[in-house]
Amino acid sequence: MTKRSPFRYFKTSPEIIRLAVMLYVRFPLSLRNVEDLLHERGIDVSHEAVRFWWHRFGPMFASEIRKRRITGMKSSGWRWHLDEVFVKINGERHYLWRAVDHEGEVLESFVTKTRDKKAALKFLKKTMRKHGRPEVIVTDLLRSYGAALKEIGAAHRQETSRWLNNRAENSHLPFRRRERAMLRFRRMRSLQKFAAVHASVCNHFNHERSLSTRPNFKLNRAVALAEWRGICAA
Repeated sequence: MTKRSPFRYFKTSPEIIRLAVMLYVRFPLSLRNVEDLLHERGIDVSHEAVRFWWHRFGPMFASEIRKRRITGMKSSGWRWHLDEVFVKINGERHYLWRAVDHEGEVLESFVTKTRDKKAALKFLKKTMRKHGRPEVIVTDLLRSYGAALKEIGAAHRQETSRWLNNRAENSHLPFRRRERAMLRFRRMRSLQKFAAVHASVCNHFNHERSLSTRPNFKLNRAVALAEWRGICAA
């Protein structure tokens, strides 16, 4: 049976939809910025169309990326870096928990209203259910991590140090830039949705350009872009 195209009811071509979603999710641009960039390329769409495409296809693209990268995630079981950041939703403080592997791949993003033991335990269980148990778990000095790891029998895997968790802290920067461009979030659900999609897209296009030669970086970038253009292709 032939798989039906998810773009079958849309007059706009899949290439334009993929481009619009990539621009909005990957770069710190507003919906109207994306509209203007597309207009410069002779594509006349409204910012509301870009909003609809991102909500409709963003999670679908992220899911497809995760499926294609599943074979390359085996090395993520060595070392994880866990950290949480403050995120305001309608003026109220929430917490975005993130798990990053030793190569900077974002494994999981999880939003909670608190950062106590219960929240940390829920985050850890969700991450381990998807990715297994790592050999080493690097955290900051938040006591919630130690209490949660002790309950699930993984306290011996925890490592804490002042500078040891820079990998996780640096991984927050792209999301922070994106958050400012979106003028913050309105609901926990929308934050959770965007954080998951943003993580997958960043993983797909992140090639650590400072660690590779220029020819290798250009090759990897071209491959990633070609794979993106083939996502959800009929």
